[in-house]
Amino acid sequence: MAPRHIGARYARPLETVSVVVEEAHAPLFEQALLSCCQTVGIFEEDDAQKYWRLEGVRESGQNDGELEAALDIARLLTGEEAPLTRVATEAEGWLHRTQEAFPPQQVGQRFTILGTHLPPRPQDHRLNIRLDAGIAFGSGEHGSTRGCLRALEKIAYRRPRKILDMGCGSGILAMAAAKLLGKPVLAVDIEPWSVRVAAANARLNNLGPQLDCRFGNGWHTAAVRANAPYDLVFANILARPLCRMARSLAQALRPGGTAILAGLLDTQVRMVLAAHRRQGLVLEHRLQEGPWSTLILRKRA
Repeated sequence: MAPRHIGARYARPLETVSVVVEEAHAPLFEQALLSCCQTVGIFEEDDAQKYWRLEGVRESGQNDGELEAALDIARLLTGEEAPLTRVATEAEGWLHRTQEAFPPQQVGQRFTILGTHLPPRPQDHRLNIRLDAGIAFGSGEHGSTRGCLRALEKIAYRRPRKILDMGCGSGILAMAAAKLLGKPVLAVDIEPWSVRVAAANARLNNLGPQLDCRFGNGWHTAAVRANAPYDLVFANILARPLCRMARSLAQALRPGGTAILAGLLDTQVRMVLAAHRRQGLVLEHRLQEGPWSTLILRKRA
């Protein structure tokens, strides 16, 4: 989510405008909607995470020409048709209802995910991770994210020192590792938009110095190569990219190192496991969150 300031009360009626696009094209259409919307949210449209719905809230009819021009540029650059949908939105209490849709979430035994609209919780045995309500890529609501957080708890006793979050999205996994393990984390994403969000979330959680958020093309990223080998790698991506990256992951892991893989449906586990077993990694645990699987793999010492 990329919010601007928006009040809970409006003199003029609001409307929600939305488009559905492929995941890779979401940043361009987000920028188009931000040309006239006070807030933009990005939500999964299908279980395979291929399509995403972008919703912007604005005063009804505000800057229509500017919006259409920005959308036309995004369509031209991506080849997406992306028709615009408009729905009237009741202004009274809109922000309150949006925040209510993102209540505190307890994940595993150690983590609580809190929207920024909620007061900090007392420091008990749980670690608070604060995010803006509605952040799409990693708000703790998706089964893949929850599985990775639970997997992190399982392997924390190993005290990994060099940690990489490959495809960091909102930075939630990198922040969780930094808080739980007290170590710096390199967080990398191919989308500049995700890198900006992750860096902002790190600052929000007082983790700015611990998270090194970088734009890069996966294992080809200079900082990723320079920092190897790793004791722990998160890769919450998708099944086919995980398979393509298996060799690079195995080469970058220290002997005895751990990889937490997610973003795969139950039906894709066999394919992902086969690709990584060919590179000498062994399965230690498989965690389930609904139809989503998280794999904990280890490189032989």
